[in-house]
Amino acid sequence: MPITLPETLPAFDILSQEGVMVMSPGRAATQDIRPLRFGLLNLMPKKIQTENQFARLIGATPLQIDFQLIRMSEHQTKNTAAEHMEAFYRPFAEVEASGERFDGLIITGAPIEQIPFEEVTYWDELRRVFDWTQTHVFSTFGVCWGGMAMAYHFHGVNKHALDHKAFGCFRHHNCAPASPYLRGFSDDLLVPVSRWTEMRGDEIKAAGMKILLDSDETGPCLVEDAAHRALYVFNHFEYDSGTLKEEYDRDVSVGKPINVPLNYYPDDDPSQTPSNRWKSHAHLLYGNWVNEVYQGTPYDLADIGR
Repeated sequence: MPITLPETLPAFDILSQEGVMVMSPGRAATQDIRPLRFGLLNLMPKKIQTENQFARLIGATPLQIDFQLIRMSEHQTKNTAAEHMEAFYRPFAEVEASGERFDGLIITGAPIEQIPFEEVTYWDELRRVFDWTQTHVFSTFGVCWGGMAMAYHFHGVNKHALDHKAFGCFRHHNCAPASPYLRGFSDDLLVPVSRWTEMRGDEIKAAGMKILLDSDETGPCLVEDAAHRALYVFNHFEYDSGTLKEEYDRDVSVGKPINVPLNYYPDDDPSQTPSNRWKSHAHLLYGNWVNEVYQGTPYDLADIGR
């Protein structure tokens, strides 16, 4: 089954060329089926890149997905054309006022992790988003800073600054092989990491959350918050093969101190082409999440959150 995207959204052509089944809203409206409604609250500067990454993973499942793009109401992005934002994104205030519900919602990270949560310009509205998910979203997936922010909002678990950036592909171990979210996962795996802060395992467990994937080097990666029907992933399964390279080249070009991303380039040599060693687990994780949403969400969207 396909993912439903506007035909003029860049992801439509990109994913079609990759072999992902994509359908226009007009075509989807003729089918006698209730598609799952998934939203992407996109807090990343490079909106189009992030849209492609998550639509690729969500669109690879055998279910029809109606994919909606959402932005913060007042925050204006400087890295994506205003025309793109106007054409494809709805402000959260509009979504909230409509009363509509979603089977799943992804809340992305943002490059603001070194700022205290309360000092983020849109923090008050984001807290409204978190509370709104409890009545209008069946399952929420917080990614990197987005997951940290949700853990802080719901449990008071704070992030901690690192002495240096955790940057590269780090080995993680499967702490919960029986979890439906880890169905098909190896006992250990590599996951891209790119952050200046961490969440600590003892604090996560003390708050009643469950660690599903963990790393000896970079700490908890995937956390289940069953009380709030949420998953938090602090690392980046969704990254393309070249995303860490782009981040490294960007920092080098402006003279920012940054280490070569570990275990990413062959022999840690940035002159070589990096290999993608996490794609299969990325598809497994998001496919398992979509399947769990499909198995548990009410058929009538109006019943979500009740």
